[in-house]
Amino acid sequence: MTYPEAIQYLESFINYERISKYSYKSAFRLERMDNLLSLFDHPERKFNSIHITGTKGKGSTSAMVFSILTEAGFSVGLYTSPHLVDFRERIRIAQDKSWRLISEEEVISLVEEIKPKIESLEEKPSFFELYTTLAFLYFAQNKSDFVVAEVGLGGRLDATNVLNPLVCGITSLSFEHTDKLGNTLTAIAKEKCGIIKENSVVVTSPQEEEAKRVIYETCKDKKARLFEVGKNIFFEEIGYAGEKEIFRLQGVFDEYSPLEMPLLGEHQLINAGVAIGMIEALRYYQIYIPSEAIYEGFKKIFWPGRLERIGEKPKIILDGAQNRASAKALKRAVKKYFNYDKLILVLGISKDKDIEGICEELSEIADEIILTKANNPRAEEPDLIKSEIRNSKSEIYLTKNVEEGIKLAKEMARDADLILITGSLFVVGEARRFFYPEFSQTKAP
Repeated sequence: MTYPEAIQYLESFINYERISKYSYKSAFRLERMDNLLSLFDHPERKFNSIHITGTKGKGSTSAMVFSILTEAGFSVGLYTSPHLVDFRERIRIAQDKSWRLISEEEVISLVEEIKPKIESLEEKPSFFELYTTLAFLYFAQNKSDFVVAEVGLGGRLDATNVLNPLVCGITSLSFEHTDKLGNTLTAIAKEKCGIIKENSVVVTSPQEEEAKRVIYETCKDKKARLFEVGKNIFFEEIGYAGEKEIFRLQGVFDEYSPLEMPLLGEHQLINAGVAIGMIEALRYYQIYIPSEAIYEGFKKIFWPGRLERIGEKPKIILDGAQNRASAKALKRAVKKYFNYDKLILVLGISKDKDIEGICEELSEIADEIILTKANNPRAEEPDLIKSEIRNSKSEIYLTKNVEEGIKLAKEMARDADLILITGSLFVVGEARRFFYPEFSQTKAP
């Protein structure tokens, strides 16, 4: 079997990341995931886990925790989704204070191992269930001390929720996937809080009252210990230099100052607070992480596609903002961290996102708007996105794909301008592939 054949096999299973309309409750069933893992002697029970959900910031927070545990010398797995360029990005492994992606050869070997048992099943798993199984099997075979797992969608019914984590993290909650998770913050929070287990430790970002109430009630019911950024954990920005945030964090137990990280924005400082809270919470299990690992771990975070500058003259920024709240945070960060004459917005959004909300936030800072679409069935048509843009005085251009959108932006831009490519991680992934066709995701270009 070759690597393309292994990926082709995985992609032969239904992939809900590429479908915008489906029945959430019938598509996601933990019983099916549990049965699947039982075929491989439940690998998810063979490592300590840290589980993270949220609407925005859960991937960044997962990368922070992974980087800190790596610097502490543990064998650590990181499971995230979606990927930007290659499926392998979803599975990282760290040993001896260095990390890498799962290799193509390892993917092939695992697919060959799991395929005979999968073929024997009457009810076939989804792509995400299958890849989650592959990841957990890989981490168990590599004797990982910890696995940091990002929830794919929601929490309660997500395939990753077979884990029994030491610590759960809940990053900022806002409206997303309302057709599946519910159209109130209460309903969304209930789905997210489905990852909280009996007697575990929970760390949360500051939340709206509606969501906070659900978190409080769930922790009380589950007898889980709760820590909150803004109540038990505090942060303060000291400043920023180049592409680095410099900040101070007061954790539950210790203070860390000054910390540096290559992720910009107040929202990333909040995520850093959640990450510190989870790292410190391991003390309740007699696991103590040295402060040196925390300082170095923050410095070495690698999480591309989040307020990432990839070009100069003109400046080119990539960001995966894909709902109103993250678009608002992006707008605030662009104004704060970057100087430019004109902002050219290259925007593509998925059908199931808050298109009107994203457009309202980002059109406010755009001098020119180029609408595009990712090569994904969930991508909305540029002319339909245009119909959601209200009260903008910007010139709006329609393009057929991301490459065409980028080329048009580069033709329009002068050296002192800024090109902002955003609206979807699918768009960001295609932009990265355009700028770095030979780029290996294991290292920054």
